[in-house]
Amino acid sequence: MSTETIDTRPTSKLKQKWHALTPMQRKLLVVGSAIDTVAKTAAVVDLARRPAEEVRGPKWLWATALPVVNSVGVLPAAYFFLGRR
Repeated sequence: MSTETIDTRPTSKLKQKWHALTPMQRKLLVVGSAIDTVAKTAAVVDLARRPAEEVRGPKWLWATALPVVNSVGVLPAAYFFLGRR
């Protein structure tokens, strides 16, 4: 019989250490982070090359938000689908 206690709080409220993650969780985290980094980089490069007239909203706002906001890929997708003319 194990003496471990089970934490029933939602996992979003738990701070897990890397070693406490399962191998699948680690892989998903690394792959998700890589995809998010590539999407943000592509959006910032596209924004830098695109004239301000072809961008919906202030270019400086997109340039500030894209690399800073932790959006799990939502903000780069919003830029590509909504922010460009």
